[in-house]
Amino acid sequence: MSIPVRLVLASTLMLFLELSLIRWSGAQVVHLSYFSNFILLGSFLGIGLGFLRANRSKRRQPFYSLVALLAFVGFLSRFPVAVNRDQESVIYFTSLSTSGPPIWVTLPVIFLAVAAIMAGPGELVADCFSQLPRLDAYRFDLIGSLIGIAAFTICAFTGAPPLVWFLLVATLFVVLLSGAGRVVTITLLAATVAMFAYPLINATGVFWSPYYRVTTFAQSDGNNGTEWQIYVNGIPHQRLTTAATRIEQEPFYDEPYRRVTKPPEQVLIVGAGTGTDVSIALSHGVAHVDAVEIDPRLLRFGKEHNPDRAYDDPRVTVYVNDGRAFLERTDKKYDLILFALPDSLTLVSGASALRLESYLFTEEAIQSAREHLAPGGAFSMYNYYREQWLVDRLGNTLATTFGHSPCLLSSPEAISLAVFVVGATPADQRCETTWAANGTPPKPSTDDRPFLYVAEDTGLLGIPTIYLAAIGLIMLFSVLAIGLAGGVGQARTMWLYRDLFLLGVAFMLLETKNVTGFALYFGTTWLVNALVFAGVLVAVLAAVEITRRFRTPPLRLMYFVLFGSLALAWLVPASWVLSLPFPARLVVAIVLAFLPIMAANIIFAKRFESSVHPVTAFGINLLGAMIGGCLEYAALATGYRWLLVICACLYLAAYLITPRRSDRRMALESPADAVS
Repeated sequence: MSIPVRLVLASTLMLFLELSLIRWSGAQVVHLSYFSNFILLGSFLGIGLGFLRANRSKRRQPFYSLVALLAFVGFLSRFPVAVNRDQESVIYFTSLSTSGPPIWVTLPVIFLAVAAIMAGPGELVADCFSQLPRLDAYRFDLIGSLIGIAAFTICAFTGAPPLVWFLLVATLFVVLLSGAGRVVTITLLAATVAMFAYPLINATGVFWSPYYRVTTFAQSDGNNGTEWQIYVNGIPHQRLTTAATRIEQEPFYDEPYRRVTKPPEQVLIVGAGTGTDVSIALSHGVAHVDAVEIDPRLLRFGKEHNPDRAYDDPRVTVYVNDGRAFLERTDKKYDLILFALPDSLTLVSGASALRLESYLFTEEAIQSAREHLAPGGAFSMYNYYREQWLVDRLGNTLATTFGHSPCLLSSPEAISLAVFVVGATPADQRCETTWAANGTPPKPSTDDRPFLYVAEDTGLLGIPTIYLAAIGLIMLFSVLAIGLAGGVGQARTMWLYRDLFLLGVAFMLLETKNVTGFALYFGTTWLVNALVFAGVLVAVLAAVEITRRFRTPPLRLMYFVLFGSLALAWLVPASWVLSLPFPARLVVAIVLAFLPIMAANIIFAKRFESSVHPVTAFGINLLGAMIGGCLEYAALATGYRWLLVICACLYLAAYLITPRRSDRRMALESPADAVS
């Protein structure tokens, strides 16, 4: 097998395995989907350690990676693990019971396990890097990464289960790990794949959506009928029954229709799910319902099993989309807009605290909903909000946006159940009680700080203690692991590439800003997210090709372009971008996002091309990306826009500490550090 082909396959394995671990672990460990960024950080650490270990002259093939994968999968499959959610400063929608070890124990252990698994593919990629010209190796690595993203996107689109994912992983491992160890490889991987095959035996009611593992089962509804219980990632999520039964058992579902001054004709339901809220709207004789649901598989289940056949009604139009994105694209006016328990249980990939619905409850989003109300219309939302401060934050958001207090049906005994209904004007709502803050209410979340579920004045600088503790332990373990993998002998060589380390830190923050920006402009759907990550890789690949094929400006000038593009992204307000028509918004968003990415990666490519120790240089850059993933939590204190300022400071520091002497000259002056 040629080295370029081997590198492409190894990079495909690396990216595909990383995505598989993020999806599978989040479904297997209760509440881990709220912390999926820590798995990403573990992946970066593992890959970086693999690059450092590849510098050792005498080493065996990375069978330890397969052993770690087998142990990780086996342990999580056999023993239930839950990330303890017993925190008042951060709200997690989940079952009421709390189990499992403390979060500061669970997350570091999972982080280290993922790092051990990903170090093996990192070694395989690093072995190829040392045998190719620098930019050629980087180029083939990016191509393999794009293939990995495309393959996993196809799996998500088709609803393929983990058995399919890890069969592909096993196949790539067998191809790449050759020689006398192939028998060991096949044995370990066969045992791992068997663990995914076993649950499929006699398994019913389980399927995978692009966001969750969904488990469904039927039971009696207490009225001689049948209802469906729906769990996602092991957590109760939805209950599918008739509209009459739901209103009888939980009358608050009927509250929005009792608090409006005229019967609604045109209704928008965001978070339509399996259709119960749609059934209730139809039972009130509405003329038309636009039902928006982000998860296509849950929507399909509702079409097939809703007892009222709500989605078969000709008065219903279904949209698979993010609720905020739908509001930004439609010009339609509604008599009632309803946010029907749109509480996701997962993060947007690549963002530390951005959930699928985070941009749906910002002050700007509620303003957008208000602008879509017809004269005399009303807006409503309801949920079991868990904490009174969250009820007050949402009440304050509605009061601030509409200019008057909303109607409120609240039941603190029922884990802060609250139903808000607010008319376009005070005359458009009929209240028995209205929301009133007890003291100073929490400020509304905004598009720049969409952290609805994080309490104010918590932790250090607004970063919850649970995150700080986990990040602190992860940083400590990372330093120890890097010291063990790199050893004293590589320390001086690693120091040569301190600027590449900072470039990795800054680029991770830049990527996070772009992921969250596109989520705001175009929605938090899995497809938008996949396209953004693929777009970032394409932009990086384009930067590499430009550097390979053309004479590029000197580093000083490229840094000038980079700082200029960061300043442009800072100066252009998100509200202006959102006001543009969709085609213009797409063009502007691409320019703002990918101009600094192109400039940053031309800088990296030029610096990487001149390196004497390409494996160490690339590994240090990956370890910097891991630190950038930790630093991303600073957005909880500063907001996402200020990440651009932090990026600029990091890039400036990288420029200032870039070695002024030739990399090759420094290597000759320190021959003991040189690596072939």
